[in-house]
Amino acid sequence: MTHLRQIMLEELRCRNYAESTIHAYIHTVEHFSRHFHRSPDHLGPEHIRQYQAALFTRWKLAPNTVTQRLAALRFFYVQVLKRGWSVTEKLCRLRSRCQSLHRILLMTLYATGARRTEVTHLKISDIDSERMVIHIRGGKGRKDRDVMLSPKLLDALRVYWRGLKRKPTDWLFPGNRWHTASHPVSTKVLWNACQQAAERAGLEHKHIHPHSLRHCFATHLLEAGADLRTIQMLLGHRDLEETTIYLHLSRRHLSATGSPLDAITIRGEGEPTQSV
Repeated sequence: MTHLRQIMLEELRCRNYAESTIHAYIHTVEHFSRHFHRSPDHLGPEHIRQYQAALFTRWKLAPNTVTQRLAALRFFYVQVLKRGWSVTEKLCRLRSRCQSLHRILLMTLYATGARRTEVTHLKISDIDSERMVIHIRGGKGRKDRDVMLSPKLLDALRVYWRGLKRKPTDWLFPGNRWHTASHPVSTKVLWNACQQAAERAGLEHKHIHPHSLRHCFATHLLEAGADLRTIQMLLGHRDLEETTIYLHLSRRHLSATGSPLDAITIRGEGEPTQSV
């Protein structure tokens, strides 16, 4: 990657990066390339995801070190290759082609980082618009947790609610085609929502499924500078490094962390907010 290395050096020096940072960034991209035995300009988001996992599990690096490695890759893809770092644009295309229920389900997945079962089992009482949090009950390991309530998601939920002919009393997303069942919508509906939206957006070859949005939630928060331990708690993971340490997420940290949904423009029928 001699030519790419030279371009990256020039871009880093033009921005007055410290020599130690320049060395670390160049080393990271070269290490990333050697790991897959391919030129870095031939690698993409899935390789970055695999590399990130390997940094934790294979090389046992500390969270701050992993963050620095990802920052180096971000610089390379954005400043050297002039590519988009994330799949946000693809997610926008996906969401814009959803029907009302499918749309709000996918928005909820991405805005909260919740698992598909956690989304389908949300109750009306779990939406706390006063504190701007959503309470996730009985997550993996039967652990409850709070996640941020995006203002855009709250607007969309209110539009969805107003569109229901019969207002539910328990489940936020009731089952059956009329949304009137005494049980929640099935996880299969979420899976189908992803598949159908991906097909309409021309992304069927990307193998998009509900967990893809959960992964994007975490990735985009990390890109935006969120602390890895905060992301860990928002996702309901025991520990990103597979340890048994449990960390407490304070209300102050929760309210200070915005949902990645708020960073993008959403256009849809009947929504009260306009493009930002």
